[in-house]
Amino acid sequence: MKEIYISKISRDTAVAEHRVRATIELLEKGATVPFIARYRKEATGSLDEVVVTTIRDQLVQLAELGERRKAILKSLEERALLTDELAERVNAAESMTVLEDIYLPYRPKRHTRATIAREKDLEPLAKLIWNQDDGIEPRVEAQEYVDEEKGVADAEEALAGARDIMAEWMSEDMTARARVRVLYATRGVLRSRVTKDNEERGANYRDYFEWEELLATAPSHRVLAIFRGEKEGFLSLRISPPEEAGIEILEGLYVKANNLSAEQVGIALQDGFKRLLGPSIEHEARNAAKTRADLTAIKVFADNLKELLLASPLGGKTTLAVDPGFRTGAKLACLDRQGKLLHHDTIYPLLGERQVLEAGQKVRYLVDRWQIESVAIGNGTGGRETEAFFRGLGLGHHISLILVNESGASIYSASEVARKEFPDHDLTVRGAVSIGRRLMDPLAELVKLDPRSMGVGQYQHDVDQIQLKEKLDDVVTSCVNAVGVDVNTASKQLLTYVSGIGPQLAKNIVNYRDENGNFPNRNALKKVPRLGPKSFEQAAGFLRVHGDNPLDASAVHPERYAVVQEMANKLGHSISDLLKDSELRQKVELNEYVRGDLGLPTLNDIMEELARPGRDPRQEFEEFSYSEEINAIEDIKPGMIIPGIVTNVTDFGAFIDIGVHQDGLVHISQLADKFVRNPGDVVKVQQKVSVVVLDVDLSRRRISLSMKGLPDR
Repeated sequence: MKEIYISKISRDTAVAEHRVRATIELLEKGATVPFIARYRKEATGSLDEVVVTTIRDQLVQLAELGERRKAILKSLEERALLTDELAERVNAAESMTVLEDIYLPYRPKRHTRATIAREKDLEPLAKLIWNQDDGIEPRVEAQEYVDEEKGVADAEEALAGARDIMAEWMSEDMTARARVRVLYATRGVLRSRVTKDNEERGANYRDYFEWEELLATAPSHRVLAIFRGEKEGFLSLRISPPEEAGIEILEGLYVKANNLSAEQVGIALQDGFKRLLGPSIEHEARNAAKTRADLTAIKVFADNLKELLLASPLGGKTTLAVDPGFRTGAKLACLDRQGKLLHHDTIYPLLGERQVLEAGQKVRYLVDRWQIESVAIGNGTGGRETEAFFRGLGLGHHISLILVNESGASIYSASEVARKEFPDHDLTVRGAVSIGRRLMDPLAELVKLDPRSMGVGQYQHDVDQIQLKEKLDDVVTSCVNAVGVDVNTASKQLLTYVSGIGPQLAKNIVNYRDENGNFPNRNALKKVPRLGPKSFEQAAGFLRVHGDNPLDASAVHPERYAVVQEMANKLGHSISDLLKDSELRQKVELNEYVRGDLGLPTLNDIMEELARPGRDPRQEFEEFSYSEEINAIEDIKPGMIIPGIVTNVTDFGAFIDIGVHQDGLVHISQLADKFVRNPGDVVKVQQKVSVVVLDVDLSRRRISLSMKGLPDR
């Protein structure tokens, strides 16, 4: 069966079978997606993470199909229904839909109208009519099946039972189901209506009180909104194609003559379409629509999360982190260049002149005392006002003053992770620390949060939560391994996402580090309890150690250290020389080192890494400032052109933070001067843009923005 899987995955992904086979073999041996994509390029033909992940996921789906196939074959065999021809059809099914269609006529049935008719011995009559032979008069033939003891009172009741049996045959026929399935997919109409007496309570769904659109083109956000409205009881939802088109399909399949028997067949198929086949395929269409909408929404979420996690880090600077507040004051946290808490305090800069003066004196003292290089201010309640206070202090141009998106900071503050990290500090101190660390290294801090709390998705609570978690975990894993992790400073949460590590090994690494001090080199990781050869192989290339071997701080895998040493020896220099001297590296003839499983793809990666060892793929940090003239939604007027930061991208547009505690929306139609099919092609989360204000609805606190005619910042 594995070869069948390989063949199908190869067709679906357009990847050569031997590449698919090599990838599957690596996965089965416990290799992770990042490791395969980075360090096994010769085996896979340099497949990237996206393709490797697709192969992995398809393999899981095919395994599930295989398990279902086994269960069906077992059920058929136990009930003495399995024939060679049926077994061949079951084994040849390449999708769950086809497999279930094959099994449907043999599935154990509940008490249906057709089973009741069979119990009355009406199946022979149904077969006779189904053949539609000329000269047969159904009503005359039905008279032979009248039997009051069996519950058949007259010929009409016998015909009705026969039609029930024929309706079930038709509804379970693979060909009929396949064609009607296509009809629903291409011409099915999504219809939503407000439920009785819910016009006021369901006001949020007013747009969908009388809504109709073609299901095939309905965007994901609309489908999910309507499904949510139905779940909450405010909307009713139907999916149906033109009924006459469905009847026409069935007539073309089953009506073979122009006689009285064919007339009965026609009546049966109309009943079967309305009562059995239509509702069955509608149920499928609903599930398929939900699945498609889920996948789109999950992809949007994943794309946004990737941009958020890979946001530019400020880097290691002593930072004064500020969690703003009005009555309760602003909590301050002084952090060293590694993000360690040095001191915390509280100021009240928004409560009066005396408090402003005291706050200013305290801030200046802390800036001097801890040699602060940057100030990180949370962008929540009081953020802009606190920013204005700090700017008025004149701390100097050498100190960066930056507003930081604090979405999810309160969740972190109350989490078990935060309690373990800061057991002696309250929520406000933890929140301030998190804000400061987000500025210094967004990825390292955000991995401590459930991605669903970061505010970059659409309808994330309505989509399949298992699929969402799996996809978001993949994104976090990809980002962490793409950046690399300093094993001597990383938190347990960050280490958890390193290839081959996981929660338990991450805990073991941190415990070993706490007990024995920093790791002097990568090889020392082998002393960590339960970190065996396989885990080391998978993890080592993504872990950075700034110690006695310069390659330990790079993405060169330890398994390739020997070839780098060989290069250096041949040139008569050290590895350190090779790292420092670009002219020396240009003298390396890569073809001389091709051997066995080491080819040019890996050798080229090694040379790139020697040029920039441990390079961070994230863009350099760029300071951003909101308009100083705008601090509240009331300050915004149509026609204004103002700077902003993209906070969320959905399939209907992008949300922009313009510094007023209420994001504005740039609808997809306003994103560019050209037609935009996918907002993600134009904007990304964390992107700095300029927008023009179209409209401000103060009562609903809605801001409409446009990017037409405006260049990106």
